[in-house]
Amino acid sequence: MATSPQPAPPTTRPPSGISRRLLLTAATASALFVTATACGSAVNTAGGSSSGGLITLSMQNPDSKTQDPATWQLVQEFNKQHPDMKIKLEGQPVDQHEQRMTIAAQSGTLPEIFWVYDSLAKTMVKSGDLLDLSPILAENGLKAKFAPSMLDGFNQGGVQYGLPYQALVTGFYFNKTILDTHKIAVPETFDELVAAVKKLKAAGVVPIAQGANNSPYSVWAFLTMLDRFGYESKYQDILAGKAGYDNADFLRLYQHVDELAKAGAFPSNMNTQTYAQAVASYTSGKAAFLDAGVWEAEKIQKSSVGKDTGFWAGPTFTDGVGNQKLVMDVPSAPFVVSAKVKEDKKKYAAVKAFIQFYYSDAGQKILVDNAQPPVTTYKPEVDTTKASVFAAVLAEASKPGWTSPRAQPDLVVSAATASAMYDSFYGVMGGTLSPEEAVKNVQKTIK
Repeated sequence: MATSPQPAPPTTRPPSGISRRLLLTAATASALFVTATACGSAVNTAGGSSSGGLITLSMQNPDSKTQDPATWQLVQEFNKQHPDMKIKLEGQPVDQHEQRMTIAAQSGTLPEIFWVYDSLAKTMVKSGDLLDLSPILAENGLKAKFAPSMLDGFNQGGVQYGLPYQALVTGFYFNKTILDTHKIAVPETFDELVAAVKKLKAAGVVPIAQGANNSPYSVWAFLTMLDRFGYESKYQDILAGKAGYDNADFLRLYQHVDELAKAGAFPSNMNTQTYAQAVASYTSGKAAFLDAGVWEAEKIQKSSVGKDTGFWAGPTFTDGVGNQKLVMDVPSAPFVVSAKVKEDKKKYAAVKAFIQFYYSDAGQKILVDNAQPPVTTYKPEVDTTKASVFAAVLAEASKPGWTSPRAQPDLVVSAATASAMYDSFYGVMGGTLSPEEAVKNVQKTIK
């Protein structure tokens, strides 16, 4: 039996655009749950901390030990320190996990703590299914450990319903040796990127590794470019019907993407290769740039191009809108807590203790040790001789004078609109959509 697609970067959401975000009706959800259970894959505690525990942490990976070692290690350490509050770690592939959480909310059987896409979390908080975490944040100065942007996106109607699971830092990895060989400086502006693309293409080098097949979400660097054309200041009006996605500023960006495509920026097999194959083409030294994020740092480090790799937030635009010094460093999909936890003093105490530990400096160090950026203001110390790629990502994300949008553009719209955004970029990159058609296709999904 076919199973639901797995998120490409196994240790991340990632990026909430990695897989379809499902908001299911009760009937559809129940049918899907029966199907998943029949496959024997509804719940998997492989790699979990134990078969039982006072509270359960339910994740979007069926085997956290190998697919999300940072979370697995955090749970192991917490259980050692709090044997009376032991956490059971379980998980399912992302789509099945979303389905299961939908059903659990409807039946009142949500796990105590769980990962979920923000679109579903926002639905749950409206139904009163999620705990307001504000009182927990108020203890021990925990709230002060977060930059406001890491919390604001998970606050609705004054309810702090979620906390950032991991940070989402995206952009372009680049091969220093390839650029040096062809006497190309790391670009800063879009015009410099186009010039680099033309030079690399003429030399027979793939400029930017991209893979659209079964991976339409893999356009992270282009979502950041969207913010450089005023997305953050426009999207609320667009969603409210006061403006359109097919505005002149966004169209100008898509015209630039078309210019990149015509300059030969993307591999000829882009539409038939997957994101994972695009990563492999970069790690084997066949491409100069890779559109990806921090979740690939460790893999790239261990590859033959690790010592030659740097990280870049992407090009600025002379005809852009607003601040051009933007690097995508935002919270990914959140951790949330079942509202029913408040009814059990022991479970509430355990949830509170785990949250306090996860976001402590000790907890954040575990994230950093597993090549994940901290989501608090914790300042990591990274051995640049052993983790030069990860260090490059952190350095780019903290460049003086640069700031981050509050959220990745696809995380603040419906699943249908997010999917249309991915397809719009790949359509222009692959030559199947004109810039005008691309922005109109996205606008059609906005009700």
